[in-house]
Amino acid sequence: MAKVAALITFALMGLLFVVAVVEGGSPVGKPGYRIHTLFSVECQNYFDWQTVGLMHSFRKARQPGPITRLLSCTDEEKKSYRGMHLAPTFQVPSMSRHPKTGDWYPAINKPAGVVHWLNHSEEAKHVDWVVILDADMIIRGPIIPTELGAERGRPVSAYYGYLVGCDNILAKIHTKHPELCDKVGGLLAMHIDDLRALAPKWLAKTEEVREDKAHWSTNITGDIYGKGWISEMYGYSFGAAEVGLRHKINDDLMIYPGYIPRPGVEPILFHYGLPFTVGNWSFSKLQHHEDDIVYRCGELFPEPPYPREVYTMESEPNKRRALLLSVECMNTLNEGLVLKHAADGCPKPKWSKYLSFLKSKTFANLSRPKIFTPGVQQTMEAGEDQQPLFGETMKPHPKIHTVFSTECSPYFDWQTVGLIHSFHLSGQPGNITQLLSCTDEDLKQYKGHDLAPTHYVPSMSRHPLTGDWYPAINKPAGVLHWLNHVGDIDAEYIVILDADMILRGPITPWEFNASRGHPVSTPYEYLIGCDNELAEMHTSHPEYCDKVGGVIIMHIDDLRKFAMYWLLKTEEVRFDKEHYATNLTGDIYSSGWISEMYGYSFGAAELKLRHVVSREILIYPGYVPEQGVKYRVFHYGLEFSVGNWSFDKANWRDKDIVNTCWAQFPDPPDPSTLDRTDENILQKNLLSIECGKKLNEALMLHHRKRNCPDPSSPILTSPKLETRTSKKFGKIEEKPKTSTVPARHTQELSQADQNDGHFRSLKVWVVALWAFSGLGFVVVMTMVFSGRKSKGTKGKSSRSRKRHSSQDSWT
Repeated sequence: MAKVAALITFALMGLLFVVAVVEGGSPVGKPGYRIHTLFSVECQNYFDWQTVGLMHSFRKARQPGPITRLLSCTDEEKKSYRGMHLAPTFQVPSMSRHPKTGDWYPAINKPAGVVHWLNHSEEAKHVDWVVILDADMIIRGPIIPTELGAERGRPVSAYYGYLVGCDNILAKIHTKHPELCDKVGGLLAMHIDDLRALAPKWLAKTEEVREDKAHWSTNITGDIYGKGWISEMYGYSFGAAEVGLRHKINDDLMIYPGYIPRPGVEPILFHYGLPFTVGNWSFSKLQHHEDDIVYRCGELFPEPPYPREVYTMESEPNKRRALLLSVECMNTLNEGLVLKHAADGCPKPKWSKYLSFLKSKTFANLSRPKIFTPGVQQTMEAGEDQQPLFGETMKPHPKIHTVFSTECSPYFDWQTVGLIHSFHLSGQPGNITQLLSCTDEDLKQYKGHDLAPTHYVPSMSRHPLTGDWYPAINKPAGVLHWLNHVGDIDAEYIVILDADMILRGPITPWEFNASRGHPVSTPYEYLIGCDNELAEMHTSHPEYCDKVGGVIIMHIDDLRKFAMYWLLKTEEVRFDKEHYATNLTGDIYSSGWISEMYGYSFGAAELKLRHVVSREILIYPGYVPEQGVKYRVFHYGLEFSVGNWSFDKANWRDKDIVNTCWAQFPDPPDPSTLDRTDENILQKNLLSIECGKKLNEALMLHHRKRNCPDPSSPILTSPKLETRTSKKFGKIEEKPKTSTVPARHTQELSQADQNDGHFRSLKVWVVALWAFSGLGFVVVMTMVFSGRKSKGTKGKSSRSRKRHSSQDSWT
């Protein structure tokens, strides 16, 4: 008996020891470590299926502590609402329609809901740390603020680099401490005391920015719609600055499906706010805005490719991993719907291969909770506040900024809509800026100020000295002006594109091996002037002349030295009319239209820049792709066709597609109708169709955001739907609107008026610069040409497609 008693005593002591060790090693849940997760929604089907996905992932990821849905509904909406059972819920008054101003802005419900929860919820009294998410998120692993590095006064958040208002007049107007404005959003993890101090300011600053319509323009806010839809995000950043919060910014915790993660990084949060694709499959939350899929037994979102299929699609490890993450996000969302339908008493669904996969050990292993890596935390402690942070063993990738040049015309407007739409889908890092070249008079009447983040530059289409009409010169002139008039360009590498391009994937210096002195570009073999006397005349280093163009990736230090040469050499070649001949320039029109392209190559040669030439970045629709190459850019500068369907951008020069509701291009053929006997022709046609569809997709989304009336309803007799974006990444709210006139985004003329004097002073500077350089150039060229006979013979041109570029390709 004594031995038995001793054994029992020993066992109990061992058990107590184990319990003590386990509890002591995990303080979460104890006072000081109590975590509460919040997310904000409204009484709509759109938010209900997002709620199901988030709640399922919350349980699956084993997120510690309780979760509360902040449900904003009007009394009328509550009467018919079916989703009260979907999550632990705290009801808050709806502020979608502002009670004082009448402004319709559903995004304000997020800060308003947090304030109401803090002031009226009993559970808020028993919380130490708060994690705030959006409904369109999937949790992959525990989000524990203290393990992410959060402290009192130092919340943790994700980097939102497009909040450019932190760096300009917007922050100066709306916060006393613009230097404390952090570009953050998405995931928020902070101490409850910080949230209590911040929340009222968050709400007040949201109202303040929302009412400041004079500063809604894209170039000030970064909001691509120019309608103040991201006022809530600025409300957060300005409110945090007001109370002195400095964020620990981590760019590795959250990822948008479709984006390529950094090597070695394991994101613990999906944010599916943007459309994403895997092969021929795609998903966009906007397409399911009215979807009551939660309440339809057995209904799921379209199944994505299986993981084994992804392995056959992509061989590059990081790109393949990005596709697998996209698939995981969709599968987790569908898994949540399956379990919800079962819990609601739906009949057992019929067996299917996909359902079997969702219930398999394979998917369970692929989607098991991910653990935060301490190496990132250590780097966070030492990291700069305004920079995304990276793992300790990883070298941070350099920052990128993308620019493209346009003019004030409908022709460039629809191209801009296509490029900007594709930019946001491509995963291209950094920000994008449109270099908009307009005359003072054009600017007053221009309607496209809100199409892209914009830097305005004086138009050089008509040369101020020579009177020569050559709009292509605006490209180097715009780049030079941007470099000289933007204070701090927060990027190490600049990517330069043309407006008539569609991005299919990211273009980064680290992937294509750009470096100082070695820009990356794409081959333009028809620039034969690099191999003849044209280069000998216009550059002192003709052996450095590279036949390149289209896409450029260049270190900003090289660009600062090079931009002036690019401009001056463009003028020089344009002035040299005696050498316009096709056999010298490769220009089939012999009219100097590609002078800007030679200006680029000759200017780069002057600085002895040697290009890394890549054939895997750009393809013209209508060209046969190389097998296995994943092209990043469509350049639709040439006509292309599939069967009886064709597209030529020149045919749409004078069509105001952007400002004509629901206007779009003729739809390309259905891929299923294509002849598949020749694989090369098939792949060529599929790429052409993809380009055409992407342009129309961009236009349709644009028209929807422009409040265009429902095309299926009689405009004069039925109320149209006023389409609004209530969240930063395109959440749509539809409200009846009785007006029969389509609303349009237009920049207030006051902005153009303010710019008049500014542009005139800039033009004086530009004229002076060109006068000086032009005078010197005329003297030198007169001496050179005085003893030389013209060699401008005109030869027959062979119209290869690559060289078949029209005049408007360069305008």
